[in-house]
Amino acid sequence: MPPTLASVVRNSSLHLTVLAGADHLERPVRWVHTSELDDPTPFLEGGELLLTTGIKLGTNAKSLQAYVHRLADAGVVGLGLGVGLSHTEVPQPLVEAAAQRGLPLLRVPEPTPFIAISKAVSAALAAEQYEAVTTSFEAQEELTRAALGQNGTAAVVRKLATRLGGWAALYDSSGALSVVAPDWAARRAARLASEVDRLRRRPAPASAALQGRAPGFDTADEDFVVVQSLGADRRARGFLAVGTEDRITPTERYVLNAAVALLTLTLERSRELRHAEERMGAALLRLVLAGQVVTARQVASGLFGGLPEGTIRILVAGAAPGAEQADSEVPVHDLTELAERAEQAGGRAGEKLLVAREPAVTDPKEGVPHAERLVLLAVDGGAVHRSCLGAVEEHEGLALGVSAPAPVDDAGVAYAQAERALAVALRGGRRSVGHEEVGAGSLLPLLGEDAVAAFAEGLLRPLRDHDRTARGDLVASLRAWLSRHGQWDSAAADLGVHRHTLRYRMRRVEELLGRSLDDTDVRMELWLALRSGEE
Repeated sequence: MPPTLASVVRNSSLHLTVLAGADHLERPVRWVHTSELDDPTPFLEGGELLLTTGIKLGTNAKSLQAYVHRLADAGVVGLGLGVGLSHTEVPQPLVEAAAQRGLPLLRVPEPTPFIAISKAVSAALAAEQYEAVTTSFEAQEELTRAALGQNGTAAVVRKLATRLGGWAALYDSSGALSVVAPDWAARRAARLASEVDRLRRRPAPASAALQGRAPGFDTADEDFVVVQSLGADRRARGFLAVGTEDRITPTERYVLNAAVALLTLTLERSRELRHAEERMGAALLRLVLAGQVVTARQVASGLFGGLPEGTIRILVAGAAPGAEQADSEVPVHDLTELAERAEQAGGRAGEKLLVAREPAVTDPKEGVPHAERLVLLAVDGGAVHRSCLGAVEEHEGLALGVSAPAPVDDAGVAYAQAERALAVALRGGRRSVGHEEVGAGSLLPLLGEDAVAAFAEGLLRPLRDHDRTARGDLVASLRAWLSRHGQWDSAAADLGVHRHTLRYRMRRVEELLGRSLDDTDVRMELWLALRSGEE
């Protein structure tokens, strides 16, 4: 802590006497300044102990009062008047004015030179800085040893909480609380979820400082809280929050910065290890999808403790074409974020998971470009499965195709199902589609609405043009005839016309369309066009 007026007064070699403001002596002294100006405030920064002999002050009560007000408004923490030169004693109006503003007023006796006070304060400031450097160095050594030990991340959090005399909490990149120390602070740390989520949407590193009763901070505690994102490449790998009874000092800030640096390095190092694991996992997944399950099991048993057991699902995620990003600089539709959330969900639930990234390619058959996709092999109905469904619901523009439940041996078939489901989701502008939905219900909802509408409009236009200008409702007649599978009597009865009239109308339909109604494909296309107008 910097020296205070109280510590300066307690220095017996200075022989200082407090004449006013005795209740405010705990103010820190940032510097000592000497001035004989009646308005020295342009040369002050605040936090100074101002010394003067009062040559230009006089004894006028109003001018002395104005002088004190100027100093107090400028942030001066104390005024020392040297007696024996301009004033044999400190003017009483000055004492009264200082008492009124709560400005500590010190009597400096003639034997005490101003330079002695400056040296005393300078020595105390130097001692404070030395202590801060020493404490910071010791804390950094302690935190570094903790980081290098077993379960280093949690050890750093615990040491930091002890050093600050408060609590500390670490959150993963999804904002989930992973480590908190001491244990009693878990509820306080949990209440920071909204603040952590706000930082998630900003490029790292970013920080926020708030107090317990600050607007939007839902806690009755009076903690001073600092939340810091951890990351070196603008993407947050985690978040650190600390809470203290008082605002953290500059020395404590050094300790906090050391912890942030160590945790960032730890998370980045862990990220590189995870990347290596991800590449091996992706290779395993490709083996499984290619039907080489026996080989994949042999490899996975040594690396990942085996493949997921029981019923699995294949999930394929992709960004919808033209999906816009959020206002934040970090895209919310990033497949990397989805992969991280899935891995975190699997880690918390103890579920095995295989993930692979598929780069953007062009279909060699159709010549259609496919955007980058994410493929996941996850336990059916497990935490990863649920996490992915929740993520695509939150992130507009990200679509997910989900296979039917299957054993690992049938992962290749499940992958094809998930691909088809994703294609349906992208065409229909839906967040997620399961294979069960693709195989059930009507075909029409699975087709692109614009494409079907354009097809129907073009195919049926000659019939609709006829119905607007001539007798005979060809569109309604065609619909009735197709719905009765070409049975003339039933269709004519539905329309309330003679079967010969219906036959004439159907010949007219063939003439206008230039297509034969005996062709099964033609009937199917016409029925699809008619039904699309009903959806």
